Amino acid sequence: MKAVRSLPLALVRAATPLAPTPRGPASPLAVRLLGLVAPLAVTLLGSVTPLAAQAARPPAAQPARTPAAQRPAAKDLAPDLRPLIARRESELRLVVTRYLEDRAALLRRYDVPFGAERRSRLAEFYQAWRRQVDEVDFDRLSVDGRIDHILLARRIDYELGLLDREAGRVREVESLAPFLGTLTALPEARRRLEPPEPQKVARTLAQVSRQVDSVRLVVERPAAATEDSAVRRRRRIVAARTAATLDHLRTGALARWYGYYAGYDPIFTWWARDPFKRLDDALTRLVRALRETVVGYREGEDEPIIGDPVGANGFVDDLALEFIPYGPEELIAIADAEYAWCLAEIKKAAAQMGFGDDWRAAMERVKERYVEPGKQPDLIRDLALEAVDWVERRGWVTIPPLAREVWRMEMMSPERQKVSPFFLGGEVILVSYPTDGMEHDDKLMSMRGNNPHFSRATVQHELIPGHHLQGFMAARYSSHRDLFSTPFWSEGLAFYWEFRLWDDGFPRGPEDRIGMLFWRMHRAARIVFSLRVHLGTMTPDEAVTYLVEQVGHERANAEGEVRRSFDGSYPPIYQAAYMLGALQFRALHRELVGGGTMTERAFHDAVYQAGRMPVEMLRAHLRQERLPKDYRSSWRFYGEVAPRR
Repeated sequence: MKAVRSLPLALVRAATPLAPTPRGPASPLAVRLLGLVAPLAVTLLGSVTPLAAQAARPPAAQPARTPAAQRPAAKDLAPDLRPLIARRESELRLVVTRYLEDRAALLRRYDVPFGAERRSRLAEFYQAWRRQVDEVDFDRLSVDGRIDHILLARRIDYELGLLDREAGRVREVESLAPFLGTLTALPEARRRLEPPEPQKVARTLAQVSRQVDSVRLVVERPAAATEDSAVRRRRRIVAARTAATLDHLRTGALARWYGYYAGYDPIFTWWARDPFKRLDDALTRLVRALRETVVGYREGEDEPIIGDPVGANGFVDDLALEFIPYGPEELIAIADAEYAWCLAEIKKAAAQMGFGDDWRAAMERVKERYVEPGKQPDLIRDLALEAVDWVERRGWVTIPPLAREVWRMEMMSPERQKVSPFFLGGEVILVSYPTDGMEHDDKLMSMRGNNPHFSRATVQHELIPGHHLQGFMAARYSSHRDLFSTPFWSEGLAFYWEFRLWDDGFPRGPEDRIGMLFWRMHRAARIVFSLRVHLGTMTPDEAVTYLVEQVGHERANAEGEVRRSFDGSYPPIYQAAYMLGALQFRALHRELVGGGTMTERAFHDAVYQAGRMPVEMLRAHLRQERLPKDYRSSWRFYGEVAPRR
């Protein structure tokens, strides 16, 4: 998501059946009649179709609220420089920055993915840096210097582990593509500035083309009818990974390698043009065979959601990097407890709406209250500005004037909505809403899933005080800690604000509470399905059904959510980090603000200015703890939990 969270008068009217239209003041008699017929109208409207119900709620006129109307004065464009000048930074700031820049430069040089030379050189780099970090006089470091030392050492160890993880996955790919090393060697040689031997290159390309075709013939054979389901699933996972690897290599490093010489070196082109074209065609056919024969993809359909489980050992490493002292089963138990709280609350809201404890029926009613096509940007604008007003009036956090001014809004493409059915945010919020070219059912699912009550819980997550404010402050304070960026800080802090707003009465009625609880249930469910899929105890298809049945997702939106979780663009622990990170921030707030150590504003300002890092390390920063060099996670932020048996 990124994940993708009092409505103004226009929206209240739009969500109220038979609301007066803005044609002029109603007569006293009309008002009395409306009071008599409105309850009956609400009952009758419960049986109409969503489109008819929408038509019965004409939008009300209201002066537009725009960010430009709140633009700060010119004098506020420059901050007070004195606190910046007086600010003390970690002694390791330049060390971490140097590591960041050196690593980025090395990755630009060794840019052939899946190549053995890249892994070897990165391993040497990490080991050299780890030795240097160990030589730092840890005992003389300040609190923040110690935090950066611990984080840098932990990060380097993790990167070394990722290289081993990658090597194991490449070995599985080579079981289907034994020629992978030969192909990656070609662009690697170019990066070493070694001139090619055109005739030898042509011979290599021709040989690999024949290998690719031989593999394809084996792949196209039907699997044995007696094949075990677990074996079949593993074969699909490796096939999907192999197809993605070969396609990425074919369109990336290999294409750049050939384009570097073709035309510029006439002898190379004379020898290599035809063999390279044949290889490219052969790889294209093999990728198609892997996807269609093994993975199960059909032309014109969305690709099946396969996933690539990291396994229990991978999760141990990921949780250690994030300083999470709970195991996977304990985290699932935490999710179960949070989901149970949400379920009790949503049943209360459903009863207030007249649905008893049938929360699914109440949620269906809430989903029907979407805004008409073309009006979603107005809704998002108003919700964003209301959230800013709410936070500022309570003095919870300092919002720099420039941060209020510079955020922007764009519409999300239909293609991207397949993997991001809700908002994405930051300095630019991407609004997910249907276009006129989408199929009718997809339009309705998108509109229903992005209704005003659901959106009320997510817009501020994406903008202020969520991702936009986070990014704005992290770029200006302790920016070296971008190296330690973690979803437990980024997504956890944004979701934590949903906790705070709930506790402060931000939802105005049962519909808003259902909207906010939908996302809270969703984040609890994310812990369960993401961990279960990566542990191999749940399939992606089962995860989709789980979201539909346990959270109330539209099926297409659930598919987009699961696809996004397992398409390789997010780390395995990412989806679980929303709620777990929020719970960490809630516990930290109770400890420091609830305990009287810090004020609301001082706490939140310090959180934003400390930079991106695991929340347990942020806790040490706020508490000014002098951690030992061999520090290991110990903060049981949720107390003791008992996993399900």
